[in-house]
Amino acid sequence: MKKILYGTIGIVALGLSAPASAADLAARPYTKAPPPMIATIYDWSGFYIGINGGGGSSHKCWDFVAPTTGTLFGEGCHNATGGTVGGQVGYRWQSANWVFGLEGQGNWADFSGDNVSTLFLAQRNRSKIDAFGLITGQVGYAWNNVLFYVKGGGAVVADKFNVYTAPGFAGAGTLLASTSDNRWGGTVGAGLEFGFAPNWSVGVEYDHIFLGSRTLTLNTPGGAAFQTDRISQNVDMGLVRVNYRWGGPVIAKY
Repeated sequence: MKKILYGTIGIVALGLSAPASAADLAARPYTKAPPPMIATIYDWSGFYIGINGGGGSSHKCWDFVAPTTGTLFGEGCHNATGGTVGGQVGYRWQSANWVFGLEGQGNWADFSGDNVSTLFLAQRNRSKIDAFGLITGQVGYAWNNVLFYVKGGGAVVADKFNVYTAPGFAGAGTLLASTSDNRWGGTVGAGLEFGFAPNWSVGVEYDHIFLGSRTLTLNTPGGAAFQTDRISQNVDMGLVRVNYRWGGPVIAKY
């Protein structure tokens, strides 16, 4: 009888101690949920200012204008080539992937070239572009921090034209006549720009300037009229650009 009693007490005691033992177990460690994935979206909106540099070529053709009849006689063509450096300032705004902008650009230039006249063999015609300016609108498409754009608008170019005595003739290199001209025209171009920091971007750009033809009178160093030429020209150039932008920071999108 005692054995049965002691056994019953032991079973009850074991049952009572089981919940307490479970309560003594360590709680399951808490695991924090991983943060949501965030994609950074580069926003091209805002004002920007920058510098540019590169090279270009201006194709120029000279036609002598006969004094009495106005008949044109070709004197030949040449390419005025060289380097350029300048700056730009503008504003862009972005809607979805489309980017729109306005920009003003001014550059110093040294595009020069010459040819011996095919009409007056003793003369060498020389031209030089000292500076140019562009006022353009832009339309572009952005893939996050990569922007492709096209541009178009107005242009003005500062030209100098000189006539020298041609090599092989007496007084070779002597200035015979000169004139200068600020010529307005149109421009189109395209560029690819890469945003490498929240406010910085670097890109490459090609521009073509249409300047048409203009009739100019070249004067001697003493101021007397020497001859009149119709001079046509256009400009092609490639530029590397670096811009700093403020406004329109990088946006975090969940």
